[in-house]
This record gives sequence, structure tokens and C-alpha cells, in this order.
Amino acid sequence: MTLRYAGIRVTDLDRSIRFYTEGLGLAVVHRGTMSHGGVFVSLEDPASHEHLELNWYPPGSPYHTAYAPGEGLDHLGFEVDDARARLRDLVVLGATVAAEPWVEEGRYWIGFAKDPDGLWVELMSEIPGTG
Repeated sequence: MTLRYAGIRVTDLDRSIRFYTEGLGLAVVHRGTMSHGGVFVSLEDPASHEHLELNWYPPGSPYHTAYAPGEGLDHLGFEVDDARARLRDLVVLGATVAAEPWVEEGRYWIGFAKDPDGLWVELMSEIPGTG
């Protein structure tokens, strides 16, 4: 299991990209659209190679909720061997299912758990034979 990145929720994606790239030197390495219409942008620190994911959710998305400063930690992302099995294991340890695993980009299982305090944790695993 590997902690891959931290994801933060943003209210203005372009403004946040400019802040983290021009202001803090991170580089955009990947951008995509989520199945519910949200947009994610993965940023990388060129020195440490650590990643920060910016997540923007449009009105109408189930994840577009009222935003309060300090609430912006969206989720922690973990790469695991089997997202579906790991989600079941975490439920036994006190997590609740936030989003059942689904196939993303035809290549990954992605699901979300809420830890015992309600923090969202993404679990992703590559589907065998798709890499």
C-alpha cells in the first residue's frame, strides 16, 4: 500500500492552479474529468516528486457542497493491491463506505471510505491486465 497524494477541494480551479504553480513552483502533470463532472488536476513538486491533487466540483455534483475555509482537505489517496477488498477491510476497522468502487478510465478500481472521524480516503488499484 502506498500513500500517493493528498487532494484538496478548490472553489476556483484556474486561480488555484496559478497559485500552486506560479506561487509555489508545482507543475501540472495530469488533468482529468470525473464521471460526475468534477475536474481534478494533479500537481507535482519537481524537487520532492510529492503530489497535490486539486479537485473542483460543479453545481449539481454530489460532492459540490458548501465550502468553509479549513474544510478544503478533500481526501487522501492510497494505491492498494485491490481497492474492493481493502474497502471491505477498512469497514471492519470502523470506516464507512463513502462511494462504492467503480471503474475509472477503464484501468482502475476507485472507491472511497470515510475514516472513523469522517475523513475521506480514496482507494485505487489497477485492474489486472490493463496496464
